[in-house]
Amino acid sequence: MKRFLAAVQFLTIIPLAGGSPPGEGVLGGSLPFFPVVGLLIGAAISLADWGLGLLFPIGVTSVVTVILLIAASGGLHIDGLADTADGLFSGRPRERVLEIMRDSRTGPMGVAAVVALVLLKASLLVSLAGPWRWWVLVMTPLAGRCALIVHMALLPYVRPEGGLAGIFHRNRSQGHALWAFAALLAAGFLMGRLPGLIAGAVSFLAALLLAAYFFRRIGGLTGDTLGAACELAELGPALAAAAMLHGGAV
Repeated sequence: MKRFLAAVQFLTIIPLAGGSPPGEGVLGGSLPFFPVVGLLIGAAISLADWGLGLLFPIGVTSVVTVILLIAASGGLHIDGLADTADGLFSGRPRERVLEIMRDSRTGPMGVAAVVALVLLKASLLVSLAGPWRWWVLVMTPLAGRCALIVHMALLPYVRPEGGLAGIFHRNRSQGHALWAFAALLAAGFLMGRLPGLIAGAVSFLAALLLAAYFFRRIGGLTGDTLGAACELAELGPALAAAAMLHGGAV
């Protein structure tokens, strides 16, 4: 239970009784609960989206839902996306890229990445106004939290001086990537049947492709690339669903 609560405390803005931060051992051991927390976030977001849909048109509802997705983690992951975009799109060598990513200031590439992501997420949700919408929303945070596990399971940590991500990295195993894969496929099939299964597989593939890209560019992961992976992998379920609906595959 302590590890589950540690995952909730780390991945969300939900205040917990006592408010004291968990120890490194408990926090590092909370990795297997990341998909569970992702499902809980998704369920809450989907319920909020349903309520908003009773009051507002689909466009307004979709934008507010995207804002809620960002707010659920206190903007932690989208901040990582901005820093990662500033570094990777700077065109600099690896060491300089890591220095840029460490800078707390957000540059033009970071702003562009955040704006593009928000616009894409909102437009995807607008296109999913039918019965698929609820399970896509549930799977969206799940896909992002599973991407965190996949990257920590498969990639080395590139900052020798350590950091918060290092606490999790020291407790990971490659089996965690299989757990993330199973969680995505099982949740997708149970909620969306074949389309949900495909959406889960696409989300896992997106996490793998991002991991390969980060390994090629900087040799592994940082806390910022984890945030970027989470935000970008969240696009997986909605992209897959929108493509299937638009292409008439189902």
